[in-house]
Amino acid sequence: MSLHTTSFGTLSDKSTVTRFSLSNPHGVTASVMNYGATLVALEAPDRHGHPADITLGFDNLDGYVRRNSPYFGCIVGRCANRIAHGRFHLDGREYRLATNDGPHHLHGGRKGFDKAYWRAEAGTGQNPSVRFTYHSPDGEEGYPGNLSVAVVYTLTDNNELIIDYTATTDQPTPVNLTNHTYFNLANSETILDHELMIASTRFVPVDDTLIPTGELKPVEGTPMDFTRPTRIGQRIDQVKGDPGGYDHTYVLNGDGDRTKLAARVCEPRSGRVLEALTTEPGIQFYTGNFLNGSVAGKRGYAYPKHGGFCLEAQHLPDAVNQPAFPSVILRPGQTYKQKTVFRVSAA
Repeated sequence: MSLHTTSFGTLSDKSTVTRFSLSNPHGVTASVMNYGATLVALEAPDRHGHPADITLGFDNLDGYVRRNSPYFGCIVGRCANRIAHGRFHLDGREYRLATNDGPHHLHGGRKGFDKAYWRAEAGTGQNPSVRFTYHSPDGEEGYPGNLSVAVVYTLTDNNELIIDYTATTDQPTPVNLTNHTYFNLANSETILDHELMIASTRFVPVDDTLIPTGELKPVEGTPMDFTRPTRIGQRIDQVKGDPGGYDHTYVLNGDGDRTKLAARVCEPRSGRVLEALTTEPGIQFYTGNFLNGSVAGKRGYAYPKHGGFCLEAQHLPDAVNQPAFPSVILRPGQTYKQKTVFRVSAA
């Protein structure tokens, strides 16, 4: 088990961005940086023992700093996903947030946690880890309260990348954090031949602007059904919308906040397997619908539509405006906690 650091570039204010590489003896390496508390790369062996990076992203810092970067690998917040019209009411007061997705608020706003410079501290435990911290001031992107956030990445000997989140506040505020890594388990052109299972029998329907309708619908008999391993591309053309594809939250089976299996993805050619486990009540499955070949990523490759998939563990979207959804309000004296695990293997 090891941890190595290298420089990953310098921001316009001369802040140095550091890349931390966490490795285990089984050929798995996770690289994270303190800009956006971002997972820059995750290398995992195939069935023949050959390692490869299974994430989308950029070779240098400039791509991540770009205004229209697709959230590759970053932590998003204060609230992941969309908040309708950038507005919500809390304790009798209306709050207006930055709108950066048409009329809606997305992933924390114009300058969310993905664009923040996080303090970093290498862990000293048996497993290599890095702890990132960020102070989000009262009023940032329209959110109330000073929020203190910590995110810890840990790589284990069991090929698990564990992401632990905590947050505290001095005023009531919505909090819904997630990691937005795009995966492609074979570096193939698209992820349509990957086979996916999601441990969910219900999903969150959305309108044409991807805002929840307030319903929770059964997946049975719909293109949303991944209760059994299914090719991602098998029914993707049946998913309505523009640009089309999956961009939906699934309500995970099981009660409480214990870590549970949320999804399992297999790539037949390489044999690589990715499992996502989480304490969260939902997971957003996204198939890179807005990628269109205009973003030159690692090795200069232009990522096409459906070039990667995301499994974003989180609370249900727009929960601040959906009384039937579990609350995302954090209050003084409480501690927000979340754990997500990405486990890699090969078969």
